[in-house]
Amino acid sequence: MFGAAGSADVALGWGACVSVSSLSSVTVSFGERFAASGHFDEVFRDGMALVERTAVYLDGQGRREAKSLNPALAVIYANESMRLTSRLLEIASWLLLRRSHSTGDITSEDARVRRRCIKLATIGRPSHVKGFAELPQSLRTLIEDSFAMNDRIVRLDRAMETCGGREVPDTCNPVAAQMQKLQQAFGATH
Repeated sequence: MFGAAGSADVALGWGACVSVSSLSSVTVSFGERFAASGHFDEVFRDGMALVERTAVYLDGQGRREAKSLNPALAVIYANESMRLTSRLLEIASWLLLRRSHSTGDITSEDARVRRRCIKLATIGRPSHVKGFAELPQSLRTLIEDSFAMNDRIVRLDRAMETCGGREVPDTCNPVAAQMQKLQQAFGATH
């Protein structure tokens, strides 16, 4: 599309359209737009519903199922349910932090500082653990759902934490900072 004086209009997603001639002076924040959108509300509801479903399962049916497992499988169950709970705590923390920032309850700087304390991991898939397939299906489904939600949030978090098209380095994690430098020097190998 071309506007007046030959400047091109570019659709930026989420309903934003900016004239190319004015791109140098206009920055559209994906994070701010997303956090204020109905899409964020959907992710928030889905994430918190998963937290609630998991709590109900672990306090009820999961407790009963765990008692019926053999000792070796009970250890795997306990380990995976603790990892599940920890992962969901980080997901809920991220969701609540983003909502607090979008509603103005905390400043951008407070959100950045608090975000550094949240550890969204993309690793640790338990499917390779011996005995995982023998765990109750309900627990395995919750674990898979939690990883799907975690992956969704990691992608959103990366998109929301960009600056000029490149990721903002995590200054709180020296290993991540070094990994980023290595990837920049040698190129990403994913």
